[in-house]
Amino acid sequence: MISIKDIEQARNILKGIIIEKDFIKSEFLSEYFKTDIYLKLENLQKTGSFKIRGAYNCISHIAEKDRKRGVVTASAGNHAQSVAYACLSFGIKATVVMPQGTPLTKVRSCKSFEAETIFYGRTYDEAYEKALEICREKKQIFVHAFDDYNVIAGQGTIGLEILDQPEDIDIIVVPIGGGGLISGISIAIKERKPSIKIIGVEAAEAASAFLSRKERKIVHLPMVKTIADGIAVKSVGVKTFQIIEKYVDDIVIVNEEEIAEAILMFMEQGKLTVEGAGAAPLAALLGEKINFKSKKVVLIISGGNIDVNMVARIIERGLLRAGRFTRIVIDIDDIPGALAEIAGIVGQAEANILHIVHERAVSNIPFGKTRVKLDLETRGYDHIKELIDRLKSNNFNVTIEA
Repeated sequence: MISIKDIEQARNILKGIIIEKDFIKSEFLSEYFKTDIYLKLENLQKTGSFKIRGAYNCISHIAEKDRKRGVVTASAGNHAQSVAYACLSFGIKATVVMPQGTPLTKVRSCKSFEAETIFYGRTYDEAYEKALEICREKKQIFVHAFDDYNVIAGQGTIGLEILDQPEDIDIIVVPIGGGGLISGISIAIKERKPSIKIIGVEAAEAASAFLSRKERKIVHLPMVKTIADGIAVKSVGVKTFQIIEKYVDDIVIVNEEEIAEAILMFMEQGKLTVEGAGAAPLAALLGEKINFKSKKVVLIISGGNIDVNMVARIIERGLLRAGRFTRIVIDIDDIPGALAEIAGIVGQAEANILHIVHERAVSNIPFGKTRVKLDLETRGYDHIKELIDRLKSNNFNVTIEA
């Protein structure tokens, strides 16, 4: 296991390579939660995530004579970009294996750093097995995304930067995929200031670390699927699990709706583009998974590489969860003015009609009736209830579809 000395050495290697930024107080989150909330914005790094720290530190340790062999890695995107960037800096050929369906923004970034890009499998773990196969065939050097001590040491430099600041922090909340980020941060923090609590956050559909801690052994998940693709890993690492067990105070899980709501809150109120993994710490606060009242809390915003197509879907899910979007279905008399009457009631309730579908050819409604579906912008669940009550009081039978 590494120590804080390895992390300090990594910090020296990374000087001039990474952006060393202080965590900042989030005024909107502090006001929302009525306590001091700070953000460590790793989404502002050169490759859009914290991964540059571990990847660059790891590759810097490759002996000069071995660099000509080339490097191969597997990643859901962020580690791949960072390895590609680091290899380009050192003049090393990089091959990255990514799962099919990796967000386009991450793919483009890898290619811009001149890495050979291979798509294989549906998950990180399938891409990982393919990368190992390539590594054996071509005798290249494999750089693990998280279960490597040099990678962990690089990620741990975030912990040193947090300790540099004068604020007396109580809790640090960190997303967990394979565990490299939380392992590095927890070593740095716990060896210097053990009173600070380290809390990990996993997506409910990719909760290997949470289950592994519960079972006291590494749990391999049969499949993972989450909008937080950066932490969609079937299994926590062997090295990282050992560190997590020693240093991490607690691990909580968040669902997809909570992650979507957190992404939306960052976009709308924080003016920040944050990917699913980076939004997981805020999701844990929104879901009340952590006791943080009257505490000073740092959220590790691990990355901001999110595909624009995914953004649209996440915004819709976040709006649904917040009660700011709803879809209703009403069967009305097929006569002139019926649709206008509904529109009038919606307008009086100050809801906004985004989209209307008017269906006559529906087999399960009586003759003389027509079905109307309305997508509505609303202000919350109380507003939705008020709207439904208005429609029902005017003798409309309303069904909420979403």
